[in-house]
Amino acid sequence: MSDPDQQGWKIKDQEKAFLDPLLDALTYLSKWHGNPIARDELVAGLPLPDNKLTPELFIRAAKRANLSARLLKMSLTDIQPQLLPAVLMLEQGKAAILSNISGNDAALVMLESGEGEVVMPIAELAEQFTGYVLFVKPQVKFDERTPQSLEHQAEHWFWGTLKDNWRIYRDVLVASFLISLFALASPLFVMNVYDRVVPNHAVDTLWVLAMGVCLVFVFDFVLRLMRSHFIDVAGKKSEILISARILERVMGVKLAQRPASVGAFARHLQEFDSIRDFVTSATITAVIDVPFTLLFFVIVAYLGGWMVAVPLVMALVIVGYSSWIQKPMRQAVDESGRMSSLKNATLVEALSGLETIKLTGAEGQMQHRWEQANGHIAQWSAESRRHAASVSGVATLSVQLTTVFLIIAGVYKITLGDLSMGGLIACVMLSGRALQPMAQVAQLATRYNQSRAAFTMLNEIMSLPVERPDDKRFLYRETLAGNIDLKDVRFAYPEQQNPALTDVNLSIKAGEKVGIIGRIGSGKSTLGKLITAMYEPQHGSLLLDDVDSRQLSPNHIRHVMGVVPQDVTMFYGTLRENLTLGVPWISDEQVLRAAELSGVDEFAARHPQGLDMRIAERGSNLSGGQRQAVSLARALLLDPPILVLDEPTASMDNTSEVRLKAKLQQLLADKTLILITHKASMLALVDRLIVIDQGRIVADGPKQAVQEALRSGRLQVDRES
Repeated sequence: MSDPDQQGWKIKDQEKAFLDPLLDALTYLSKWHGNPIARDELVAGLPLPDNKLTPELFIRAAKRANLSARLLKMSLTDIQPQLLPAVLMLEQGKAAILSNISGNDAALVMLESGEGEVVMPIAELAEQFTGYVLFVKPQVKFDERTPQSLEHQAEHWFWGTLKDNWRIYRDVLVASFLISLFALASPLFVMNVYDRVVPNHAVDTLWVLAMGVCLVFVFDFVLRLMRSHFIDVAGKKSEILISARILERVMGVKLAQRPASVGAFARHLQEFDSIRDFVTSATITAVIDVPFTLLFFVIVAYLGGWMVAVPLVMALVIVGYSSWIQKPMRQAVDESGRMSSLKNATLVEALSGLETIKLTGAEGQMQHRWEQANGHIAQWSAESRRHAASVSGVATLSVQLTTVFLIIAGVYKITLGDLSMGGLIACVMLSGRALQPMAQVAQLATRYNQSRAAFTMLNEIMSLPVERPDDKRFLYRETLAGNIDLKDVRFAYPEQQNPALTDVNLSIKAGEKVGIIGRIGSGKSTLGKLITAMYEPQHGSLLLDDVDSRQLSPNHIRHVMGVVPQDVTMFYGTLRENLTLGVPWISDEQVLRAAELSGVDEFAARHPQGLDMRIAERGSNLSGGQRQAVSLARALLLDPPILVLDEPTASMDNTSEVRLKAKLQQLLADKTLILITHKASMLALVDRLIVIDQGRIVADGPKQAVQEALRSGRLQVDRES
């Protein structure tokens, strides 16, 4: 490979070289509407197909710039000038901003060509126009002076999505009403046959009634299919939107609010499946059918008079018993869910630390925890099933007793001449149809409790604070020069009594090369995490280029910093995919340059597949030094103005470290470097040395002066430094 120092590191405009017409248009419109926002902030966390915005994702991204976007299909002549500027979707995946229409001419901003505003005849533009327009306007913002009734309430992550499908559920309601009406056909048909056709031998009437009821059955069949289809469509749409919202929320949550157990957290996320099944299954059909039970009771009362009391009493028995059993069933479901979370946490922890478990012989301990959790789950699950079985049994018994008591009562009414044989049969059939949805709802009590518990867990997750709140407007900065100031900063990790940093005051100028050393657990890595916006100071302020870091987008801060964390995480995929995490559009030239600087090229060149070599989960098929080299390559890809390196060579051999150090010295001329290390050899890269002990800065000055103080014993800190 060529020497990167000879050819230079030419990636300053790499993002602009990556063609994304819709992202260019949105960036332009955010500035036009007075709310400029960085490109990486607009698309952070969005699932970009082919690494580009789609019209649907454009609408989601626009919200981050406090813009409301809508995609419509219309001709150029129908576009109203007062709705401009708007984004025109052109052929070949291109886009342009329509800024004005005057007569037969259109004023366009062609962002791809960089020509600025051009005037083009509408007829010529129509040849390239696909017919789709993205209209963009600023969102209305209220302040504390606005009456609360006028404010737009944020849409709930679950109910709001279901509300969006209200038209579909309206159609389901209409279909359910018609199906309930059609359910009258069968008992009325039987009643008329017994009461009129059989006594009078009216065969012609029989065939007319039969054809009519068969036609009703056909319509009933079609409506049931349509209702099932509508429920599935609404469920599918809701599932896609809700699951996307859940993961987006999880990925955006603040690290300080991250749950302690990954396994339990994953279990809670999986609980969405139970909510989805509950909402999209026959449950919703049964619930919708319940109100129509009153219709059947009215008809039974019309035909049998006081006989309607029998199904009414049985319905109350079903509802009463189902309500009474809810408390113990809820307890069983909740306990089973808690133990399932513990079981899942044990499994994830065991699989993640399998090597350590084997080395320490801790298989028995993990097995005991696993079997203990399974034992509790089996106990509570059995109790939950027992309660569910009792509800089902009571519902079935009630339906059976209803039939018996109705026939007994009907016989007495028939002997008195108050009821016909057909009327009795119709009452029995209608009562069974009336109790059917009641029994179904009662039998669904277990699934309801599971869904309720899952909803509660997910609602707590969706309420966690995130790094990019919807109502937060961050300051826009193209890049950062590298000035860093900490003033009276204090910080403690969640659920930790002792602070990790106490009264830290520190100023780093752009271009400075600073080393940070100290004892294990002294707060060095914590300081790096604060600087990279992984956490926020709980007291004091952290300024980046004289701006409080909380006013800047955390994603943008990390985008302009090259960070090597102490713990390197890799993902299943190829080496190239692991190198280009977050920047999949980067060119091969830049990947190769970063690979050469970091030393990745040395082990990639020895593999037959090179950069396409397969990486196992967590990078378990790579050595610690190789994983650190990959992390360094990630940090160097975009040539950031600030580098924060936390133990970048801790797992490297001396030869690799010397080679890396030589390459970094060529690269660091105009960059701010923050180097956290225990290796004295790496301090050759820095000019200034900071010593941290027990969360406090105990020394800060020129490297030689601080090292001399350490050697002379004036500073009692880690001698390894």
